[in-house]
Amino acid sequence: MRLNGKIALITGGSKGIGKGLAKVFLQEGARVIICARDEQTLTQAREDLKPYGYIYSLPANITKLRDLDELYNFISNTFYYLDILVNNASILGDRSKIIDYPEDIWDSVITINLNAQFYVIKSLLPLLLNSNNASIVNVSSSVGRKGKSEWGAYAASKFGLEGLTQVLAEELNDSKIRVNSVNPGGTRTEMRAAAYPDEDPMTLPTPEDISPIFTYLASDESLSINGQQFNARDYIKNLKP
Repeated sequence: MRLNGKIALITGGSKGIGKGLAKVFLQEGARVIICARDEQTLTQAREDLKPYGYIYSLPANITKLRDLDELYNFISNTFYYLDILVNNASILGDRSKIIDYPEDIWDSVITINLNAQFYVIKSLLPLLLNSNNASIVNVSSSVGRKGKSEWGAYAASKFGLEGLTQVLAEELNDSKIRVNSVNPGGTRTEMRAAAYPDEDPMTLPTPEDISPIFTYLASDESLSINGQQFNARDYIKNLKP
């Protein structure tokens, strides 16, 4: 098992890509902590994931520093260190042009998709530094690398996350922590369905289908990889003979 004995935290782990990655990481031998705002959905996700390994859940709003303190204390008291952090939690916001974009939704998207990613990383860095080899994987987007009309705050927040990834990777270059970003591409999730309501979800890969790049970056196979951008679909294509 490629992640045997590793401790992983996945934000936004109650559904979608986060839940799918949690399942795969458990199957690969990791002990996985998932957090999310909705306690009922989180509890159900933990029950669904129990058959696959050691799963832990903690309700947390990652925009709230008090919740992050509780998350830090739980991991510190339970494990003392953290090997893998997948910053997956995000919201879509509004699909409209900038001239029509609601200011309050803009603020919410930037707060959750960018500011909160900084809060999570900063609060948990001491635990990652306690690991022999730690990996931070930031979940980005194609519109966070090339802007696209009517993606507004979501695109801007993902561009910011890419910048944060680069800054952090350089700052931690001499440490035992590596930082990379992954663009999942279109995936069979509720968020994707909200963005493209006319799309047939069965034409899209599942979160488990796009997991290979995440498993690679979480494993010791990627110890020399830092500050890089990956596309999940391209990685899968390269794996095929």
